[in-house]
Amino acid sequence: MNRRSGFLFLLEKCFRVLVSGIFLFLVQCKPSVPQKGLLTYTEENGNYKPVTNPAEWEIKRKQVLKGMEEAMGALPSREGLPPMDVEYTDSLEEAAYTRYDIRFVAAVNEILPAYLYIPRDKGENQKFPAMLALHETDSIGKKSVDGQGKNKNLAYAKELAVRGYVVIAPDYPGFGDLQPYDFSSDRYWSGTMKGIFDHIRCIDLLVSRPEVDSGRIGVIGHSLGGHNALFVGAFDTRLKAIISSCGWTPFADYDIGPFAVEKYGGRLGPYAQERYMPLLRDKYHLEDALFPFDFTDIIASLAPRAFFSNSPERDDNFDVRGVRKGIGEAMKVYRMFVQEDRLQVRYPDTKHDFPEEVRREAYRFLDSILGHKGE
Repeated sequence: MNRRSGFLFLLEKCFRVLVSGIFLFLVQCKPSVPQKGLLTYTEENGNYKPVTNPAEWEIKRKQVLKGMEEAMGALPSREGLPPMDVEYTDSLEEAAYTRYDIRFVAAVNEILPAYLYIPRDKGENQKFPAMLALHETDSIGKKSVDGQGKNKNLAYAKELAVRGYVVIAPDYPGFGDLQPYDFSSDRYWSGTMKGIFDHIRCIDLLVSRPEVDSGRIGVIGHSLGGHNALFVGAFDTRLKAIISSCGWTPFADYDIGPFAVEKYGGRLGPYAQERYMPLLRDKYHLEDALFPFDFTDIIASLAPRAFFSNSPERDDNFDVRGVRKGIGEAMKVYRMFVQEDRLQVRYPDTKHDFPEEVRREAYRFLDSILGHKGE
């Protein structure tokens, strides 16, 4: 290094120190801002600002969705998708409905199998409310919500069809007719985002049906289906009612015991499986304090749309104490919209289940929100 270049280097270094000092001084003199929280959003300059009205909440809601995409991968565009080309492979006639086995094109090289239930008692030009029914962690996939699994309390797709709803029940990747599934070779950063995209495409299919009232569509799910109902509900505002059974608790309150550490490498390891959100491990090291979203954020993001949670007192997957705290926080947002009655929770004295009495309450809630006479 010659003398001239050395002098320039020293001058540049002094300039950087000066700029850094000015920056630190400005930061220290900057007015204090609220701590980050549910009712706080981030301005473009990085400052936090309190949410005080529905317009500001819409800014925060979009930031919640962005946080979800940071952990799940970006939601693919639905522009330029090929025709769905619905294929009917089988059918079952029941007294109240016909159940069809269908396969349709969700995207290029992506075929989605599902059950489609159509009420039989329909008049000319009659429009029905519709439901997306998402299954729990069961290898048989969509068959479980049809009552073909061991737990008959999870036959909500069939029960809603009997009540007069058009229902679509898809398989989640890796279950039912989508097993085996190679998550490493698809176009998604997570199985969760693959599920969200598939479920949005199910709504697209429902909207295209002549017997469906596109303004009266909801989603229901248990366990795996319970949090998938929340995920798709956050991204697709066409869903006017969201029912989650045993589907959530804040990440800080999720703890299934030593089994999670032994099999999945950490308390939150189950969420980081390949079929769910591996970025929670690879990017955020299973530290919930680093996660860019939480379930309370998602539930609040649904406001003012209707949300019903079945959260049993003895659920060994999703701690009810966390649910109570999360609902208390989300209620602040519903209160802002003056829609407190649209946020409903039931705490049955049972384990990880969807008991009949709570299902009936959930169905009546759906009926009231979607304007349907189901009973």
